[in-house]
Amino acid sequence: MTNAASIPTVTAQTPVRVRFCPSPTGTPHVGLIRTALFNWAYARHTQGKLIFRIEDTDTKRDSEESYLQLLDGLKWLGITWDEGVEVGGPHAPYRQSQRGDIYQDVIAKLVAGGHVYESYSSPEEVEARHKAAGRDVKLGYDNYDRDLSPEQLAAFRDEGRKPALRLRMPDTDITFTDLVRGEITFKAGSVPDYALVRPNGAPLYTLVNPVDDALMGVTHVLRGEDILSSTPRQIALYQALYEIGVAEYLPLFGHLPYVMGAGNKKLSKRDPEASLFLHRDRGFIPEGLLNYLSLLGWSLSADEDIFTVEQLVANFDIHDVLGNPARFDLKKAEAINGTHVRRLEATDFRNRLVPYLRAAGVVGETLTPREEEILTEAAPLVQERITLLGEAPDMLSFLFKADDAVDVADDARKGLPENLTEVLDAALAALAPVEDWTAENIQTVLKAALVEGLGVKPRLAFGPVRTALSGRRISPPLFESMVILGKESSLVRLKAFRG
Repeated sequence: MTNAASIPTVTAQTPVRVRFCPSPTGTPHVGLIRTALFNWAYARHTQGKLIFRIEDTDTKRDSEESYLQLLDGLKWLGITWDEGVEVGGPHAPYRQSQRGDIYQDVIAKLVAGGHVYESYSSPEEVEARHKAAGRDVKLGYDNYDRDLSPEQLAAFRDEGRKPALRLRMPDTDITFTDLVRGEITFKAGSVPDYALVRPNGAPLYTLVNPVDDALMGVTHVLRGEDILSSTPRQIALYQALYEIGVAEYLPLFGHLPYVMGAGNKKLSKRDPEASLFLHRDRGFIPEGLLNYLSLLGWSLSADEDIFTVEQLVANFDIHDVLGNPARFDLKKAEAINGTHVRRLEATDFRNRLVPYLRAAGVVGETLTPREEEILTEAAPLVQERITLLGEAPDMLSFLFKADDAVDVADDARKGLPENLTEVLDAALAALAPVEDWTAENIQTVLKAALVEGLGVKPRLAFGPVRTALSGRRISPPLFESMVILGKESSLVRLKAFRG
């Protein structure tokens, strides 16, 4: 099958161990979170283990802020891990920046076993050789150093040059069965020998990532399609790691489909819809976002788009993931989120609104007893009407404002009738005598005064009252809102709007 045919492979009886190993650069991207979600779901489905480690050896790009954001994002979504940063485990430490001694030990074993060779060629020298031979310079390293004589090696050392260490790729085809894409073959000679260690002795990602997987007993490497081209290199390295006693078996590989954005381009970190925290700020809830992200390459069934996290875990199998690119459709994501918002238990929904009301300045850090009362009564009025929690502050803020602080939106003014004063006078006259201030009684007297008394069409009759009370063209149910405001505030706002 491959040059790695002598290394044992994972079987159906091998306990599943998957890993999520991001680099802490920038804010969490939904494509990255989709990878975490699929690894987590597969671990939970198989009663396996999820390892969360951090690949933070790029000191120029990695940041502690990004690391903390990754933790925040995963915890918000409820994606938990069994070993790794924060929780520890038998293979600690779980940050690459703290595993230097481990890598140096493996490098020494690879050198002693003859699996790597010294490479002195600079990028400029490789490019010059390609040009001289009429080859495309994009071919990369040309394997020039793999057969240097002892005299040539000594000459380079005498010049004071420091070598990179490269793995000698096999001269045979490398074939493996991708869990998502089926059998894939890389022809002999299509992958050049590649560097594992820099000339300064620092190990490269190409070494440390498979070494960590091997030492941590990872059985299934589930990662993005963009890393597919590196798989033959990892298989070749695994053979060497097996021979020096670092790896026990070759893991199975599954490459998840690209997440595409607008215009069928790969979703970039710069695209607004790529930002996990932007979605959270807008009011996505974990249940809705996890549901949608799981649809980026997988589905529960052909006709079921809405499901719980528990259903995802019960049914998720990496073999069911599709290889075709998945497009991030924001409107569909919002619609799915809206369904999950409506499924929330009433008290849970109410409580989830508080951070958004606070962020919008509608309420303070601590709610007053009156604000608590308003929120409890008002939350059910909007639960069926919003798709994102972030829509709630604009819809509910008028209920929390002082009567003289209601601002009227421009679009609300535009739709008002010419006989506005007449409508408001009729409404005030009808409402003033009402003693039992219920939604039913309010509706009855306003309908009698405005629709039957003034002959205003029903769909237009209550617009002026809604605008006077809320300052908005669209608000929660009018009569129920008036009950929450109370009779006194309702009349004060009507009079103030009339002028």
